[in-house]
This record gives sequence, structure tokens and C-alpha cells, in this order.
Amino acid sequence: MLAQWLAWRVRLPSILLLLIAGLIAGPVMRAVAPGSVLALDPDRFLGDLLLPLVGVSVGLILFEGGLTLSFHEVRSRRRTIALLVTLGAIISWVVTALAARFVLGLPTSVSVLIGAILVVTGPTVIGPLLNHIRPSGAVGPILKWEGIVIDPIGVLLAVLVFEAILIGHAEEVARSVAWNIFTTLIVGGGLGTIAALILVRLMERYWLPDFLQNPFSLMLVVSTFVLSNEIQTESGLLATTVMGVVVANQTKADVRHILEFKENLRVLLISSLFIILGARLDVASLQELNWIAVAAFILILVLIGRPASVFCSTVGSDLTLREKLFLCCMAPRGIVAAAGASIFSLALEAEVNAGALTIEGVGQIVPITFIVIIATVTFYGLVAPFAARTLGVSDQNPQGILFIGCSPWVRAVAAALKKRNLTVLLVDTNRINVRAAKMEHLPAWQGSILAEYALRELDLRGIGRVFALTPNEEVNTLALQRLSEHFDTAGLYTLPLRTPRKKGEEKAATVRGIGRHLFDADIDLETIESRFEKGWVIKATTLSQEFTFEDWRLLYGPHAVVMFVISPTGTVTVVSAERELSPEPGSTIIGLVNPDELLFA
Repeated sequence: MLAQWLAWRVRLPSILLLLIAGLIAGPVMRAVAPGSVLALDPDRFLGDLLLPLVGVSVGLILFEGGLTLSFHEVRSRRRTIALLVTLGAIISWVVTALAARFVLGLPTSVSVLIGAILVVTGPTVIGPLLNHIRPSGAVGPILKWEGIVIDPIGVLLAVLVFEAILIGHAEEVARSVAWNIFTTLIVGGGLGTIAALILVRLMERYWLPDFLQNPFSLMLVVSTFVLSNEIQTESGLLATTVMGVVVANQTKADVRHILEFKENLRVLLISSLFIILGARLDVASLQELNWIAVAAFILILVLIGRPASVFCSTVGSDLTLREKLFLCCMAPRGIVAAAGASIFSLALEAEVNAGALTIEGVGQIVPITFIVIIATVTFYGLVAPFAARTLGVSDQNPQGILFIGCSPWVRAVAAALKKRNLTVLLVDTNRINVRAAKMEHLPAWQGSILAEYALRELDLRGIGRVFALTPNEEVNTLALQRLSEHFDTAGLYTLPLRTPRKKGEEKAATVRGIGRHLFDADIDLETIESRFEKGWVIKATTLSQEFTFEDWRLLYGPHAVVMFVISPTGTVTVVSAERELSPEPGSTIIGLVNPDELLFA
């Protein structure tokens, strides 16, 4: 947990610090204090439970990842995603295997296995990066889908290679590969779908009480994983991924609280897995590596493997060259690669020790994989944000607004902005408010902005400001505190429930609050809602040489509230308590006015 917290504080991918923690707890402590209880030795501590524990944990992580995938995100991009996880995976596999064979000098069988293991990308790394970068267009959903769907495919490839190594005869290998692909798809896909339908049916019919939904879903995921693996080796990851996707895209039961529980579990699992797997590394195996060759190997993966995979998979798509280049800048490896390397290296070592195989280089699978993970996470973590800005696939100055709260007056404001082609998104826990927003053709999402899954489900492309406008000041404060990690603090706004009436209240409100005071220092949420209920309206007015801002003030009176000023070039200025207004002719003013109190003669 300390590594996770430190990663959050310094804004680094948690995987890096978790691996460092594992290295310190494992090989470093074993060298410094051999035999000490402080020296973590997972093989001795867990014994035969190590591999099943790793497998189940990865299955749960992929189930949680599947819960975040929505078909509506990629309706027009399914072909691109399908090619990335099939043709792209094969290209990446071939390039990596060739590099391992001729650059690292590993045996062909081990090289092909490493190529299969490193096909996968890291959704637990890609997700936070996408939340930080917020790329525009389709590249964000494409990367999210690829990162999760390719994981069971990569594991299937590794299984096929492993079995081919054991069989050895080409004719038998061909039959085995065809049969294993078929049975994995049928068993994994079928059991995952059936388990998802069972869970949804139980929740839809209210046969499962609320307090049992999380433990039951956990039990069902683990059972599905184990049963699928029992029928067909390593098909469990496909089963849990399919289960998550099916549950996420059904409309009969609300499963967001299950997702929230699984996210908390995911943090614990990822922390534990990386420390355990990192602790298994042997310092001697790292010292035996040719570091120049390893560096060249990683450069080939980054500069040849990923671009070749992306450009071949996106031929004929409507993605721009800039979007394709950005896809080339996002392929970090993560937990599935680490787990796969550990599982298959242990299995091969067991075969070698038993005398069934004579293969060299098996001991290098794990250290090479972990070095690739560290290098790719570091490289893509540093390069991707810069590439997004340089290529223009992330908004340099996003004008859109995320409204937290979906009351009638907020919907009226959002509608006025949307009419002027501004991106808006409304979030509320109240189902009636959200339904009303959708009836008014406003993009709205029902749920808590404080939930961990919220930022992954929300499409924040084009959003650069946040308005916290719920009637609960504590919720507003917590929401802005959380979103301050993803938005500039200058773009965080709120309204107090009521303005301080006494001097003693003013200081307390300032200490308690976070975010800039919207519109005017004397305006609060109660005032705006009261005026809106009395018939005040949100009105847009364009200024001119003949009708200036002073004329607008004279027309609508001193109580009219100026909310936004849209310049002739389309730049939106949010009016706040500390901002001085001087709208130029041609600007559009959006404000709350009383149509019954026109003072202009």
C-alpha cells in the first residue's frame, strides 16, 4: 500500500514502485539477510499455491477490466480493434520472437514463447495514462479495448507455444493448436457468457440480496475461472474477460457497485502480485544478461514491433496518421505479462528438471520480461503525454464542462452551451434528473462521481472544466479534490449552498471549500434555484456595436447573473467572483435573467 500511495503522490505508474518494492523485499533482502523473516521468498512461502493464486488473481483483474468495456464506445471501431488483437498480435509476436532469437541469442522455442508472453499490453497502466491524457477521437476507447481483450489472447498464444514445445512433432503440433484454439473459444466464451447471465438473472429477479452480491459475484468469477481451466488449460482468463464484458453491456441489472468492489480488490491484487512476482527474481539471473542486447531488444519492440502492428492493423480505417502514431506510443506491458512469464517459466523448469526437456535459456524468461515491463512502462509513461500534445490528439485547451449535479437550472445552462457547440456532460446520482437530461438530448450519466469507476466510464474528451453544483457541499468538495488530479485547479468551480451572511461564516466557508466561486460572490445555489423556480430563464444574447455590455446590464437590471461570455472566436470565459468582465462586441453573453423585469425602454 505504501508503494501505491507513493506512486499516487509522485504521479508515477504504481507498477514501477511495486516492482522495486518486490525486488527489495525479495532478492535484495535475501542477499543482505539470508534466512531472515524479512526476506520474502514466495516459492517457499506459498509453495504449490503460487501458480493458482497468480492465475486466479489475474482472472479477477481481467473480469474487472471487462466490466469497464462498453460496446457503444467502439461501434464504428470494432474492425480496428479486432485487427489489433489478431493481426496486430501476430505481427508483434513474430517481431518479438525474431528479436529474442537473433538479438538476445535465445533458443528458438524460448524466443517464440517470450514473443507470445509479450504480446499483451498492460490495461492497469494504460487506464491511468488515458485518464491523464484524455485523448480526443477514437484512440482512447481503442487502446482501452485492446489492452483488456488482448490479454487472454496473449495467454492463449503462450499456451499453444508451451504445448508445442512439449509435443515437439510438427504434425501433432498443428492438430493440437487447432483443437486448443477451438476448445478455448468454446469453453472460455461459453462459460463466461453463462456465468454472466446467471449473475444478471439473479440480480434482475432480486433473488440475491444486496449484501451478498459482491461476495457471490467474486465466488462466481473464481468458480468460472477454475472450471474453465479444468476443462481447457488456460481458458479461464478468456472466460472471466467475457463474463465481465457481458455483465457490463446488459441493461437489466445495475452492477456498478460490483465494479466498485472489484476495483478495490484489484488494487490489492495488483499490489500483492507485483511484489510477489518481483520478489521471485534472482539477482544472479539479472547479472547474466547481456544488457546491451536487452536494450536493443526493447528498442526493437518499441520502434519496430508496435508501429508495424498498428499500421498493418489500421490499413483501410478512417484513423488519421496522427491517431495511428499515437497508438504506436502506447503499448506498456503489465501484470499479465509478469504473471505469464512466471507461470510458463516455472512449468518449463519443472519439465527440464524432470528430464523431459533439454532447453537452455528458460531461466532468462522472467528477468527479460520484468525488464521489458519496467522499460516500457517508463518509456510510454513519459512519451505518451508528450506525443498526445505534439500530435494534437488531446485537446490543448478543452472548453467543455462537466456538470456534477443535474437539477433543472443546470440542465438549462447545459442546453444553452450545447446549442453553441460546446461539449457538456452531466453527472448525477438521481435517476429522475438523469432521465430528464437525456429526454432533453443532453449527455448524462447516472452514478457517483466519487466512485472509482466513474472516470473510466465517463467520456471526458473535450472536457476542461468542472462545475460541482450538487446541494451537498461535502460532495462538491470531495469531487473537486478528486478531479484536481485530472484537471487544472483553475478549471474547478463550485457554488456554495448559501453565501455567508456574517463575517464569521466567511472564513469558515473559505477554509472548507475548494474550487472557484462561480458567477458572483453574492450568488449561491439557493438563490439561483429560487430564481429559476420563479420563472427566471437562461438566455443567450449577442453583443454588437449598437448593443454593448452596458446596454445588456441596463436591459436586464442589476440582479441579472452573467454566467458565460463566448468570444467571436468561440473561446468560452466562465464568469467567476474574482474575474472582471469586459465583453467585446460580437461576444455572446449567457446569463440568468428575469424576463418580467426589463428596465430598458
